[in-house]
Amino acid sequence: MFLYGAGGHAKVILELLELNGLSCTGIYDEYAGKKQLLGYTVSEILDDAYKQPGAALIIAVGNNKIRKQLAYSLAAEWGMVIHPAANISSRSSIGKGSVVMAGVSINSEASIGQHCIINTNSAVDHDCRIDDYVHISPNAALAGSVQVGEGTHIGIGATVIQGIKIGKWATVGAGTVVIRDIPDYATVVGNPGRIIRINGPEDAGL
Repeated sequence: MFLYGAGGHAKVILELLELNGLSCTGIYDEYAGKKQLLGYTVSEILDDAYKQPGAALIIAVGNNKIRKQLAYSLAAEWGMVIHPAANISSRSSIGKGSVVMAGVSINSEASIGQHCIINTNSAVDHDCRIDDYVHISPNAALAGSVQVGEGTHIGIGATVIQGIKIGKWATVGAGTVVIRDIPDYATVVGNPGRIIRINGPEDAGL
């Protein structure tokens, strides 16, 4: 398994690989300015080793927009890694490139897209649909049948009641309680959640 990215998010993924008995063959990061990460060598030069048969790459970058840009620019077979202490329904699905951290619960017939981050102790309940490049932050909780659009960030400790639809490239602030649908590109904060800003595609860096 290869990683692209050598920041804090990459540290967590490295330990996930170790817990699953998987080896990290290489780490790439042109901008990290470091030679090692947790004892693994970091290369600033992106060679073709990650393209070799049987190899897989995970984009170990927390920023949703950058993950999408890299996913489109890198020709790779995408890996996926799930913490052994996560509780994952056999009737759920998780897309390539996604990572699932410790203590996560993903319940029956929930669908997780590609290149998502389902972070520590978060909960995705039955029949939720999480689109590509979404980040569900630590301790966030999504009740049943919630839909989350592409690239949206659900902040730490946020709560979303059942049946809510959250648009693409939205931001739900830390601790927010979402009781109404959220449109595309909106930033929502508070209890109950209220829209404080509507960005556009250009603000999402797309």
